[in-house]
Amino acid sequence: MRKFELIAPCHFGVEAVLKREITELGYDVTEVADGRVTFFGDEEALCRANIFLRTAERILIRIGSFPAGTFEELFQGTKALPWEEYIPPDGKFWVAKAASVKSRLFSPSDIQSVMKKAMVERLKEKYGISWFSEDGAHFPIRVFLMKDQVTVGLDTTGESLHKRGYRKLTARAPIAENLAAALILLTPWNKERILVDPFCGSGTFPIEAALMAAGIAPGMERSFLAQEWEHIAGKKHWYEAVDEAREQVDLTVDPDIQGYDIDDGMINAARENAKLAGVDKLIHFQRRGIEQLSHGKKYGFLITNPPYGERLQEKKELPALYRMIGERYRKLDSWSMYLITAYENAEQDIGQKADRNRKIYNGMMKTYYYQFLGPRPPKAGKPALKREHE
Repeated sequence: MRKFELIAPCHFGVEAVLKREITELGYDVTEVADGRVTFFGDEEALCRANIFLRTAERILIRIGSFPAGTFEELFQGTKALPWEEYIPPDGKFWVAKAASVKSRLFSPSDIQSVMKKAMVERLKEKYGISWFSEDGAHFPIRVFLMKDQVTVGLDTTGESLHKRGYRKLTARAPIAENLAAALILLTPWNKERILVDPFCGSGTFPIEAALMAAGIAPGMERSFLAQEWEHIAGKKHWYEAVDEAREQVDLTVDPDIQGYDIDDGMINAARENAKLAGVDKLIHFQRRGIEQLSHGKKYGFLITNPPYGERLQEKKELPALYRMIGERYRKLDSWSMYLITAYENAEQDIGQKADRNRKIYNGMMKTYYYQFLGPRPPKAGKPALKREHE
């Protein structure tokens, strides 16, 4: 068994959720930094992390770290890394992304160019060849520079983990699948509780909730770059991880998950996406505007990503929209509401201060996840006194 240090990048603000996911998979977390969680694991961990983690962006093998304040130091530090342990003579390798924060080296294209040259020099010496065909498996490299400290990772995932494969049709400003999953996991919701998204768009929140309810691993039906790397993680490990995922699926569950939207086209798209995800029978989608929001049961959850004014015309409509959200929420008996938005006057217009809010970056956009906590449902024979999360 090989031992790797694995890096799982994620959206800024959801690191704690990803750490919990990794720990629940059985692996030791070694570091939690802004936008990523690092942990130890073997070949099995590499496969399981790609298939099971709902909130990660991708899984990287940490090749090494070193200080570099000049391009010469970057070249020498990169050349000193054991690239031959990962990249075969016919491998296609390149620096796919370079990110720099508070470092003297900040030009991504220059960082990428210097590192590629250093990798070529190292592999020339190790393989005794002067030219690389690069017509074999792909080995994209990702590098982070933070205060002149370089961390180099080999991307095992390929297309980001948020691409589960089910979302063929999208709304204009869809929330990423892994961020939606993280936001659900930041709530006490479980498959026994009601979940309604009154601005469901192409269905991401309800679909991610249904995948959780049915125990469907998000990466079970997609492929990953590292499946081509039999010298690193053989097919046996991938087959075993997929078999484990399939054994956990339970489509006999009957959750109360609902998605509403005012746009017929979006409801049709959401239904199609849910069908592709294999959870269409677990979700009720309906064309319904926010002014029609109601539910006869108590102790449910609103989890939603309402409009926050990407276009000028929409901005004028936001105060009235958020006032309506507040009015309809207060009509729901004992419910909790979790709402992600970049709209600065959200609490003011909703007419209620959130019990908590969390800053989360949706891509490069700073948003807030407002949490309005209702009471917990009572245990048998006892009143519901405490709020959710207390």
